[in-house]
Amino acid sequence: MEKGKGAMGSRKWAVDFTDNSSTPSSRDIPDPPGFTRASHDHEDSTLSRQKKDAEANWKSQKAWEVAQAPFKNLLMMGFMMWMAGSTVHLFSIGITFSALWQPLSALQGVGKVFEPYKDNKVDLLAPKLLFIALNLGGMLLGVWKLNTLGLLPTHASDWVSSLPPAHEVEFSSGGIALHY
Repeated sequence: MEKGKGAMGSRKWAVDFTDNSSTPSSRDIPDPPGFTRASHDHEDSTLSRQKKDAEANWKSQKAWEVAQAPFKNLLMMGFMMWMAGSTVHLFSIGITFSALWQPLSALQGVGKVFEPYKDNKVDLLAPKLLFIALNLGGMLLGVWKLNTLGLLPTHASDWVSSLPPAHEVEFSSGGIALHY
């Protein structure tokens, strides 16, 4: 026999990679000294649990930030309505309908807004309720502005043309306000 070409047993550092069912499996081979499989698995599970908890905490925090975002819009829209004044013109009507449309479209997409933060460990009910409440507040602000502009039908005469219009409580003329 030539050197290096004999049976596997004759080579000192040869490894046989063929599958023999009679050879011991990797589970039968003992772990090296100083290595315990149980502690390694425990550390991995602890790290993964901590990572999942941190991710759930981050998702919860971001969900609350998204839920509070309509408050900023509410303040901005209130300021814009105040700046538009109480006379009926194109700008005030546009601002008012924008104040009604933005919350309405946000309420239609509540599920899509909170979809990235959905997790088994994150409770999204309270952030969703806050988001809905703030958007309803925005809609109420728009309805109030419509009423201030006199565009809401609040009297019976607004619906029936044969009835006399509502009695004016106040009117102004030349800078003097008269009450009766």
